[in-house]
Order: sequence, then C-alpha cells, then structure tokens
Amino acid sequence: MFTETPLKDLLIYRPKVFNDSRGYFFESFNALHFQQRSFSQPFVQDNRSFSQRGTLRGLHLQRGEHAQAKLVTVLSGHVYDVAVDLRSSSSTFGKWYGIELKAEDPTSLYIPRGFAHGFVVLSETAEFFYKVDNFYNKESEAGIIFNDNELSIDWKIPFEALILSDKDKALPTFSEFSLKQKREQT
Repeated sequence: MFTETPLKDLLIYRPKVFNDSRGYFFESFNALHFQQRSFSQPFVQDNRSFSQRGTLRGLHLQRGEHAQAKLVTVLSGHVYDVAVDLRSSSSTFGKWYGIELKAEDPTSLYIPRGFAHGFVVLSETAEFFYKVDNFYNKESEAGIIFNDNELSIDWKIPFEALILSDKDKALPTFSEFSLKQKREQT
C-alpha cells in the first residue's frame, strides 16, 4: 500500500486494484490504512481542480495551526506532482521529490504537513483531486516560487509554455521563505 520516498514522511500510496472483464475496482482511500500508519488527523475536506496542459499550480502550503497534510491523486489526465520539505527540523529539509500521476494508474501521494506542493499538467487537460486534514485558511497561505534556482525543480515542460496565476508568479524564493520562517521561530 505505502512506499517510502527519499523524503522523510512523504509516501506513495498504491491501492490494490481488482481487474476483470468489466473494468476495475479499487478503494482510493481507506481510513484504516492511514490509522495503521499512525496518521492521527482525519481528512476533513476534499478539493478538485480542472486545468489545461501547461498549467502549473504551486508551490503552495498552509502554515501554523492551519497546516495541512494532503493525499493527492489524478482523476483524469496526467500531471507531474512535486513536494518540497520545508520542515526546518527535518533531515530532508529543502529537498524536493517529483512523481508522475496518471488517471490510468491509481497512485496517490501522501504529503505531510510542512511540505510545499505543486503540480503541472502534462496531458491536454487534467482533473486533480486531493484530501486535506485541516480546513483552508486564507491568512495561513504561503508558498515558494516554482522556478527557484536553489531548488532547481524540473517541471517537465519548458518555462515559456507554463501557465501560472499572477499570485504564483509572485511567491518568494526558497531562501526568502526559509529566512522568514527562521525569524518567526525565534
């Protein structure tokens, strides 16, 4: 069910798929599987987005008491999904991991609290779905610019072909984010 990634606590979740002549069936989420891994917070909100090829959403997170863990998956299409560890006490702080998620492969990514998250659409369109374990709070929004030089994320699409919101284009760099985080902790 769960597979470790190179980043601490970031997990790939692959449900068991039952195929037959009619098609397939699988449980996309089962709370018992997460409870067995000692995840204490239940998921409280589901979110969906629909985007066209080249749309990049991220890198986003909720901070403080409104931090969110996410379970992300693709309902239609194909995306490249990225998580960045922003937990200053983590052994993988400042590292990122990317995985291709496709509708025809029911793989999900579990992203713990304290990670920034983003994805880019590689297919003509994609419908993206994610569960979160805390409610959204506008004042707790934060993020990192997608093209940060220090992180050097390969988004699989040339930068000039990416479609971003004005808000995502104005996010701080990893260094700026980290400096602000340090100041807030002292």
